[in-house]
Amino acid sequence: MYAYTLHVFVFFMYPGMNAAVRAVVRMGIYVGAKVYFIHEGYQGMVDGGDNIKEAKWESVSSMLQGGTVIGSARCKEFRTHEGRLKAAHNLVQRGITNLCVIGGDGSLTGANLFREEWSGLLTELVQQGLIEEDAVQRYSALHIVGMVGSIDNDFCGTDMTIGTDSALHRIIEVVDAIMTTAQSHQRTFVLEVMGRHCGYLALVSALACGADWVLIPEMPPEDGWEEKMCEKLSATRSRGSRLNIIIVAEGAIDRHGKAITSSTVKDLVVRHLGFDTRVTILGHVQRGGTPSAFDRILASRMGVEAVLALLETTANTPACVVSLCGNQAVRLPLMECVQMVVKIPAISDQFCSENCLFVFYCRSFENNLRTYKLLAHRKPESELPHSNFNVAVLNVGAPAAGMNAAVRSAVRVGISEGHKMFAVNDGFEGFYKGQIKWGDVGGWTGQGGSLLGTKSSSPLKPWLCPALQAYLGIMELLAARGTYEELCVPMVMVPATVSNNVPGSDLSIDTALNAIVETCDRIKQSASGTKRRVFIIETMGGYCGYLASVGGLAAGADAAYIYEEPFDIRDLQSNVEHLTEKMKTSIQRGLVLRNENSNENYTTDFIYQLYSEEGRGVFDCRKNVLGHMQQGGAPSPFDRNFGTKISAKAMQWISKKLKESYRQGRVFANTEDSACLLGMRRRALVFQPVVQLKEETDFVHRIPKEQWWLKLRPLMKILAKYKTSYDVSDSGQLEHVVCNRTKESDTSSAI
Repeated sequence: MYAYTLHVFVFFMYPGMNAAVRAVVRMGIYVGAKVYFIHEGYQGMVDGGDNIKEAKWESVSSMLQGGTVIGSARCKEFRTHEGRLKAAHNLVQRGITNLCVIGGDGSLTGANLFREEWSGLLTELVQQGLIEEDAVQRYSALHIVGMVGSIDNDFCGTDMTIGTDSALHRIIEVVDAIMTTAQSHQRTFVLEVMGRHCGYLALVSALACGADWVLIPEMPPEDGWEEKMCEKLSATRSRGSRLNIIIVAEGAIDRHGKAITSSTVKDLVVRHLGFDTRVTILGHVQRGGTPSAFDRILASRMGVEAVLALLETTANTPACVVSLCGNQAVRLPLMECVQMVVKIPAISDQFCSENCLFVFYCRSFENNLRTYKLLAHRKPESELPHSNFNVAVLNVGAPAAGMNAAVRSAVRVGISEGHKMFAVNDGFEGFYKGQIKWGDVGGWTGQGGSLLGTKSSSPLKPWLCPALQAYLGIMELLAARGTYEELCVPMVMVPATVSNNVPGSDLSIDTALNAIVETCDRIKQSASGTKRRVFIIETMGGYCGYLASVGGLAAGADAAYIYEEPFDIRDLQSNVEHLTEKMKTSIQRGLVLRNENSNENYTTDFIYQLYSEEGRGVFDCRKNVLGHMQQGGAPSPFDRNFGTKISAKAMQWISKKLKESYRQGRVFANTEDSACLLGMRRRALVFQPVVQLKEETDFVHRIPKEQWWLKLRPLMKILAKYKTSYDVSDSGQLEHVVCNRTKESDTSSAI
């Protein structure tokens, strides 16, 4: 165990920050640290007194929803040397030399300056008689680890910042509501979102809702954009669309530095087209509300990684920031990241260059922008290449949120590549029955379910789990190539399943996770003000425990029972006793998740009855089987965005393979690498031949043999106050910022 003090404070209030604070506090206590809150940000550090309080385990109970419980405030005094001297004195008095800072680039830069001045500040305090000379030796170094909280996602070095995904949820909720009334009345809506210096929210929300036009500060439109935008809106209406969506970042400007406001855009549309046009300004709605499942999981992972980083710091270790790269936590030097974040001071020829924005935000911003351009601007028929290739798209297995966004993306990219696109209804069954046709994909992005239709059983292998039908279906087609040359064509699979059990991909979708977390929040809230109560929740997933485990981490569960981690009656009894002890001392509500196929004997009813009996006199129990509600609903922003980008990349791969395999007037592709799965592997999207994934698959239980999320299981237990070991072998190592512009053929892709 470690004996040191750790100090956590935040700047500004963004959804997900509470999850980060909770993770830092509980992980800090787990490793033997004495953890302090500092209330009201730097102001509380300067003022000291009751603003700096020791945090206990119970201090962060029931705090996963919204905002920050320890407050936040701007502080002019900390910008002065005298203010930082007061802050140093307050920290030394409590023996604090480890800081976990959650904020934006300005807050983190201030923390790094504080660190650099630390030894000089201590010398001054000795000279003024405020501290003893030996304190300079005891507290000689100040260690800092940062986590980035910002809805703008404007920090270089991380694919996502805490709060961004939740802000996208607020925006998409509004857009979905607006689209209903806009279609009814044939209206045009201009939506203004936050983003004074960064257009990430505007760009990704435009991608996630299929907006007709987006205006962002990083890319001022060319002169004459007004006419081009109106032509695009008019063309969309002429094709039968009943609505138009224009998204404007609050910092949007033209090439002469003139602001482009939402009211300016509205007046323009009314004047040129006469369309009934409305403006909606979201404002601070985007910064509030309940954090999404993605933000809670991200913040929890980052919080634990921040504590581990502090444990490993030395006097020579630079201040670092914990970041997300693909699906992996990384540590980067704080000032390298800060120096890469360039605010936009003025318009210049260099700024107007397309290359400049890639210096600002790297992979994530670039990939989103490229995909939006690919899908949003339809070329005239005369400008489209003519490929002579026919390409079919079909959905296989059970419906999953994000499927429709993926189909729309594949179709539009295919058309832009010059292919003739066909839609197959009802999966493989419709394929062999010849249910192949074509239809419009306009407005598909936000639709749940599968508009193409799909089947949860396969004529190729009826017994198959829906999630593996596409995977095994491609393998069957691949094996039949020797008999039917017509099957010697490129094939690619994009993962879409609530179970997240597709071999070769770390991620598929997260809409089901949001449904689980939202339901758990409501269920826990139902017990507010009542006697102590434990809820037993059953999730979907087949034999894959992803939903139960990761959903449990996001919802703050006390236990999650899954097939991959066998348990017996002794484990159940131990869990009951642990929860009973917690109920007696602190918490009022407990949450236990069970994957539907975790154990054939220890059913949800059995666990419910066991907890009810053993907890008698301390707490009572309720149970809930979530069922198919996890498959329904509108897709989350993450699923729309992920489905859109991964399908666009898949279609570009198909185009490349078609050209490579075209010989003597026909396509002939019979190599292993002509039938692939495109999946997220750690930091990158990777094309993997399906035959090579056979060794990675447990076909009996329809799960991959190795699953990355199992490493999060100890984290969930630690945060629930269990004594367990935590594997640090996969923890982040200090790296350097790499912000090179990716090539079109590069396999990497940020979330």
